[in-house]
Amino acid sequence: MEHITLLIGIVIVTALVFDFTNGFHDTANAMATTISTGALKPKVAVAMSAVLNLVGAFLSVEVAKTISGGIIDESAGIRPEIIFAGLVGAIVWNLLTWLAGLPSSSSHALFGGLIGATIVSVGFDAVNADKVVMKVLIPAVAAPIVAGLAAWCATRLTYRLARGRDERDTAKGYRAGQIASAALVSLAHGTNDAQKTMGVITLALVAGGVVAPHSDPPMWVIVSAGLAIALGTYLGGWRIIQTLGKGLTDIKPAQGFAAQTGAATVILASSHIGFALSTTQVCSGSIMGAGLGRKGGVVRWSTAGRMVMAWGLTLPAAGLVAGGAALLADQGDWGVGAVAVLGLGVSAAIWLASRRKPVTHDDLDSRDAVADAEPAGVVTAALQAVAPPPAGPLAPAASSSPEAGRAPAAAAAS
Repeated sequence: MEHITLLIGIVIVTALVFDFTNGFHDTANAMATTISTGALKPKVAVAMSAVLNLVGAFLSVEVAKTISGGIIDESAGIRPEIIFAGLVGAIVWNLLTWLAGLPSSSSHALFGGLIGATIVSVGFDAVNADKVVMKVLIPAVAAPIVAGLAAWCATRLTYRLARGRDERDTAKGYRAGQIASAALVSLAHGTNDAQKTMGVITLALVAGGVVAPHSDPPMWVIVSAGLAIALGTYLGGWRIIQTLGKGLTDIKPAQGFAAQTGAATVILASSHIGFALSTTQVCSGSIMGAGLGRKGGVVRWSTAGRMVMAWGLTLPAAGLVAGGAALLADQGDWGVGAVAVLGLGVSAAIWLASRRKPVTHDDLDSRDAVADAEPAGVVTAALQAVAPPPAGPLAPAASSSPEAGRAPAAAAAS
């Protein structure tokens, strides 16, 4: 580490900040259904998830290799400034979607940021388009569908096996299964998402000549990335947990168990073969599949529509922000400094906006329904224009709380 320059050090710190936002942004993937059904208290759930995310970070480096030597050509003149710009684009989009309570993909924000910054600074030839298609875009489409079908089948089978038995008699067993399957999802999340930051840091080290091309992540990189994502997970992304746990569909313990088991299977299989898929999309797909798998179950399609719109916007939006940051960073040291200042300013503004109507673990303990709401922020407003809130029998019941009258996605974003 003695050869690490100041710029590479800044890139490493920024990558760990992204890893931290990834943790609290994606806590909902593992714990939303477990919390919503009451299987675990919110703080206990995120603590367990944080520990298992840390453990999962040490289980594989295949996804890290996809990032560090897959989607971007290491030999095409990639500089630390480019990686820094890409990370800034990913962080800004992560924070915007967190503020809106939308479970968008941290992974795709990272990919979009790196690709956008690389295209602006180096050109299209520096992006391995075939790897992007095979290991990012195809999994992005296929993974939530596969996970949704798996969860649908598992839910149908679960209810068929429990036919004739009182649901209250089986709930305890299913809740124990939920805890086990949530632990598996957390472990799987660590094997997939923590590795993405490892890959970015390794790419920066290669770009700075600190390590040889195609190297595995050094142990200190693995440890730091694992700790950063675990800390972010422990703090809990309560806004997004609300959306996935209550705003998308009403989940019973049996459905939660089926959804989490299906998601964990897809994520672990993808990590093993090096697919850098979105754990958010996988878990969202499995929750929708489980919601439809129960007789009489419904999915709030307006919320699902806003989520899908956010998924589609993530790659290009993060890429545009990162491209602008790369143009500025290419101007030299003052440009890098300006990107850092602007990134900090935007992040601080988003955090201050979130403090106006905070969501904490107490809200998840006490709220049994998702209230109607006005759009919260530019992202949610734009998505609601495309997919308006549900009306009639699928609309959530009105709440008597001071926050009543807000739409499902915005309740999560309060």
